[in-house]
This record gives sequence, C-alpha cells and structure tokens, in this order.
Amino acid sequence: MNTPFPVGEMIVRREVLDGREWVSYPVQVAADDGHTLAVYLARNTPLTFGTGDFRWGPHPWSAFEHVWQSDGVLQLQRPGDGYAVWARWDGPRFEGWYVNFQEPMRRTPSGFDTLDHELDMWIPGDGSPCRWKDVDDFEERVRSGGFTAEEAASVRAAAAEVADLVDRGVGWWEEWREWRAPVAWESPSPGAPTPPQPR
Repeated sequence: MNTPFPVGEMIVRREVLDGREWVSYPVQVAADDGHTLAVYLARNTPLTFGTGDFRWGPHPWSAFEHVWQSDGVLQLQRPGDGYAVWARWDGPRFEGWYVNFQEPMRRTPSGFDTLDHELDMWIPGDGSPCRWKDVDDFEERVRSGGFTAEEAASVRAAAAEVADLVDRGVGWWEEWREWRAPVAWESPSPGAPTPPQPR
C-alpha cells in the first residue's frame, strides 16, 4: 500500500493523455487514509498544460487564463473508482457536488494521475434533482473513436454506480459536506512554482 500523504502537503494532480502530461496543477491534501484521498484546489492555482499534439487536441482549459478561476473545490477520489466528487462553494455557501467521471486515480510519488472522461453529473446541495452534464461531448468522443469500446463501457458503468448511490441517498461523499478549507490554503499566488519534487 502507498504511504498516505500528510495533511497539508502540496501534491500534484496530473491528467495524462497519450502517455504525456495534458494538464497538471498543485493541490493541498485535506485527508488521506490510504483509501480516500481528499485534496483542495484553491482559486488562482496555476495550471500547467502539456505541449505538442494530443489525439484530443489541446486541453480545453488552455484557451483561458492559466489559473483556476472559480472558488476553491474539494476533490474526493478513491482507488478503483471511475469518478471523483468535487465539493463546490459560492463564497461561504455550499452549492453542491460535481461528479467528474475520470480514469481511476493512480498514485505517484508526488501526487496522482488520472484523465477526465468528459461526462459529469451535478448534484445540487439543496436536494433538488441531479442532472447530467456534457453527455453530448462524451457521446461524440465515443462516436469519433476517442474512447475504446472498453473505456466507454467503464464510463457508463461508473455513471450507473453513481446514479444508484444518488437514488438510494447513500453518497459516501456526504460526510464532507461541512468541510471548509483553512484560510491559509486560499488563493496561492499565480505563477508560483509548482511543488513538489518526488518523495
């Protein structure tokens, strides 16, 4: 088993496409029990994009300023899960849960790797019905061969799993609803060097 990262440590979340870094950014560890890894992405965190040709083209965020522009988000991921759950806020107000379907995380000495799989779900914090997002983008990527049949099936299986959890009201992520980032974790300076070095 990998050694858990200490709370407060800065690690790197990378999306890897075609065996190369597509986008990466530092996140701060909120908790890590060796299973659930909770990390915080603060507003103004610098984003680093891979260069060269990718089969999916440049990362869509690269067209904007290369910092995280929204309020900070808490990202929750577990090994083997084909998704992560992001807690979103509007200032101090909890907005809800954004389910990001992605490759199961792979821990690295300096953080973890994954790859976004287009499909998303929004679970409002007020209990109103959840809704799917980017379904057309996902289906177009399937149609164009951007996903293999096995990859597409795994995304659909993860989506069915999350939908079942939501329908039964047993989302494991709900225990994080009241979590808030320490003030000292907010708004790193844009352009700050990306930590950390491999441990």
